Amino acid sequence: MNLQQLRYVQEVARRGLNVSEAAEALFTSQPGVSKQIRLLEAELGVEIFVRHGKRLVDITEPGRQVLAIAERTLRDIESLKQVGDEFANEAVGSLSIATTHTQARYVLPRVVRDFMQRFPQVKLSLHQGNPRQVGDMVLSGEADIAIATEAIADYPDLVTLPCHQWNRCIVATPRHPILREQPLTLEAIARYPIITYDDAFTGRGLINKAFLGRGLKPNVVLSAIDSDVIKTYVAMDLGIGILARMAYDPAVDKGLGMLDASHLFESSTTRVGLRRNAYLRGYMYAFIELFAPHLTRRMVDVALAGHGEDYQL
Repeated sequence: MNLQQLRYVQEVARRGLNVSEAAEALFTSQPGVSKQIRLLEAELGVEIFVRHGKRLVDITEPGRQVLAIAERTLRDIESLKQVGDEFANEAVGSLSIATTHTQARYVLPRVVRDFMQRFPQVKLSLHQGNPRQVGDMVLSGEADIAIATEAIADYPDLVTLPCHQWNRCIVATPRHPILREQPLTLEAIARYPIITYDDAFTGRGLINKAFLGRGLKPNVVLSAIDSDVIKTYVAMDLGIGILARMAYDPAVDKGLGMLDASHLFESSTTRVGLRRNAYLRGYMYAFIELFAPHLTRRMVDVALAGHGEDYQL
């Protein structure tokens, strides 16, 4: 058994059981990949993949366990390399952040600017998706840090720490009657077509819960994962928007009026997510602390060691 075999098995699984694509990604030959997988199966005494002729069509139950162990092993090997890299070059490397559009667009710019000024030799990349996709990117190793709402706390292999609480607002064209509602109520909102976030976002569940609690059925005519897309269609007067409060900027969104709606909905919490037992380089701790100053290196280490899951804002 060797690391090369584990990499071959992992890549084949990632490529939807397409051995040719896996071989191309690994810069080797298809027969070579197939041979090494067969050798690993023979050594372990189990079949990792279900075969139909020469094609791989599924992963066996023991194969799923082998894949999980292989992924952990390869992550640990990568962490060992990072230890050496950090001591050799503490301020040089790469950092990949997986986050939602709203965080990337409205919260992270200041953090990214300050981080790049402090660590000019670190290559920073942002990957966007819904909270589930964000969690998956970190677990797969595609990203180092997840920044999203509560949904990422549902992953047992992620350690998550709370950063900020936020709530919602109502946006509409300036003459829309909803802006004259004082006080603003869920009943008043439910009278109009609504444009808001897709169901893949945790915050959408809290919106639905609030209406359901009042026996109301909101008329959601359009949903999106992008706050700017929501505002675009609200500006066309296709409905009123229920939006993250952080996504409304009066200096930029001059064509829209806004009412605070934090009294109508439960607050959401933005969280940082890390792979359990991950090795973090010094600049990764720095990025987390720039984003959430209360998350010091010591607090992050305590959480990664398994003692910080119950921390609350």
